[in-house]
Amino acid sequence: MRVLVTGAAGSIGRVLLPGLVDRGHEVVGFDRLPAADGFDGSWHTGDCADPDAVLDVFAAEPLDAVVHLAGHPGEAALPDALTSHVVTTAALLDAMLAHQVDRIVYASSNHAVGRTPRTDLLGETRPRPDTFYGVGKVAAEALLSLYADRYGIDAVACRIGSFLPVPETRRHLATWLSHDDCVRMVDAALGATAPGFAVLYGISANTRAWWDLGPGHDLGYHPSDDAEEFADRLPVGPDDEAEAAHVGGPFTGEPFYRPALGS
Repeated sequence: MRVLVTGAAGSIGRVLLPGLVDRGHEVVGFDRLPAADGFDGSWHTGDCADPDAVLDVFAAEPLDAVVHLAGHPGEAALPDALTSHVVTTAALLDAMLAHQVDRIVYASSNHAVGRTPRTDLLGETRPRPDTFYGVGKVAAEALLSLYADRYGIDAVACRIGSFLPVPETRRHLATWLSHDDCVRMVDAALGATAPGFAVLYGISANTRAWWDLGPGHDLGYHPSDDAEEFADRLPVGPDDEAEAAHVGGPFTGEPFYRPALGS
């Protein structure tokens, strides 16, 4: 499969590009930054929020699918969050329609449901964002759902947990997504048969998982790693209880409270 990866120079992109190549995909990178050293595939430098720049990439490259990773990874004012997560998604979807590309895998976030109190294993639930970042992810998921219903595009939203080389806090024992499992997740989402619009939780096979991996299994995602391997290396900390109160962890705290249109 020939796959456009946006945000290809980011932390996930730098892992995903070689991982997808190893799994037989041909990868085209797209980012505001130049290609990382060692990547010898096709690369385009531009902004996903610019629909003309996006259309130029699609006009230059025959594509089978899109993996949309681009977006500001932290909290921002609401207009900036909507541009970063929703406008970029819209530009890609319109270019997909124009060039008859019918599959997109989207890097959503656990923060789309981050205000959900953490009790039992979380499965299907209403959107409950914890930040404007989370609002942007919810809105992008809604746009994907619209295009799936209206145009028949296959769209898989991966609500990624804590993408790290190894877990760093006790919360990560539940939310960790290993590098290898991230590649497995995206590869499965690219190959799933007619998913329509689907959501999976992007975590590894963690013994202490807070999210149900069943929807991912249904799409062919079978993670292999488990954060429990690192449990003995992570001492109990003073913030552990507060970070476990909601699935969004520290993103639900008052340091993130801000006016929607503030700086």
